Amino acid sequence: MRVCLASGEFPPMQGGVGDFTRELGLALNGLGVTVKVVTSVQASQPAETVVSPHGGGTLKQDGRQITVYPVIAHWDFSSWQSIAALLKHTEPQILNIQYQTAAYQMHPAINFLPWRLRFLRYRPRVVATFHDLKLPYLFPKAGPVRRWVTSALIRGCDATIVTNVEDRSQAERLGAHDPHLLPIGSNIHPQAPPNYDRQKWRERWGVGEDEVLVCYFGFLNESKGGETLFRALAHLVDSGERIRLLMIGGKVGSSDPANVAFLQKMEALIGELNVEGTVAWTGYVDGPEVSANFWAADVCVLPYRDGVSFRRGTLMAALAHGMPIISTYPRVDTAEVVEGENMALVPPDDPQALADKIREVTTSDQLRQRLARGATGLSRLFSWEAIAEDTYELYEQILNART
Repeated sequence: MRVCLASGEFPPMQGGVGDFTRELGLALNGLGVTVKVVTSVQASQPAETVVSPHGGGTLKQDGRQITVYPVIAHWDFSSWQSIAALLKHTEPQILNIQYQTAAYQMHPAINFLPWRLRFLRYRPRVVATFHDLKLPYLFPKAGPVRRWVTSALIRGCDATIVTNVEDRSQAERLGAHDPHLLPIGSNIHPQAPPNYDRQKWRERWGVGEDEVLVCYFGFLNESKGGETLFRALAHLVDSGERIRLLMIGGKVGSSDPANVAFLQKMEALIGELNVEGTVAWTGYVDGPEVSANFWAADVCVLPYRDGVSFRRGTLMAALAHGMPIISTYPRVDTAEVVEGENMALVPPDDPQALADKIREVTTSDQLRQRLARGATGLSRLFSWEAIAEDTYELYEQILNART
């Protein structure tokens, strides 16, 4: 089978959709699929790739490989020509668009790509994977039009994939017929650096023997509860708790410019709350350092404003690392999440409740151990091998339906 994955971002660009595309592509290749990726020019090829005569680079890892074409300078209507040329050259049977509107510079061109491809001599079957269903920006007060643009991508595809139960309901409201629910996995493979020593790693961040280290993973944006986290930290510090917060990973990512303004707002808030001395930032680090920072912490806090959800790559990484996790109650019934067993949950936007829960979890070894075991068990539902197998099966169904 020949598959092309389209993604507005790809490593070394920072972003969960790009990381997902890499992991899915490599896992699909492990099943015998020939995988090409079309992405942004900013995704310059890492050192381990071999550049091909056609402008692609072959990314190799653990005996698997994918060919990456970083050829799109702007995700506007001019991108259609480059994508069409690549499809003609590679002749994939499936084009799988990895959709997140911020990754495509908030431009609607990608939404109409399936329609444009119908006029080509060679047209693959088109699948759209929705990593979120935020609407693209068009112009002020364009709400109904923005909904129509998003539904245009759904209507133009041969199949729609969503990553969580919340988005499945929204996709159905936007016109998706029987959207397929396929989860994401962790973009970070648990692996400590050579000679890892937990105590020395904690000392690296100034954590004393009698101090608690709380960690947060991922970019800051409006939906992830950063303000709640910092206000909860201030409550704990003001009450005399010996606690530090480690912010793991890059601050804003490569795709969403709104993250920069939100980061500035949060940095100002940290100053107003007078907790600068208790917050450390790792900046963007590689996988083993992410693992080391996770395991140096006592608990991982992810206070999403829209509720805990399996569409969050940051959550998947924390689960894969067996972290005791504190998050927020999901918006919809999510049977796999069991409060007190595989996660500790609080209401969103409630700094006092979050502070109380952090105190409860960090003062109980028994509770932390139970949450860690539960997280490890839950993470087994989201292996890349299983995700690739389910995706491959969907591709086969689409191709067989065509014949």
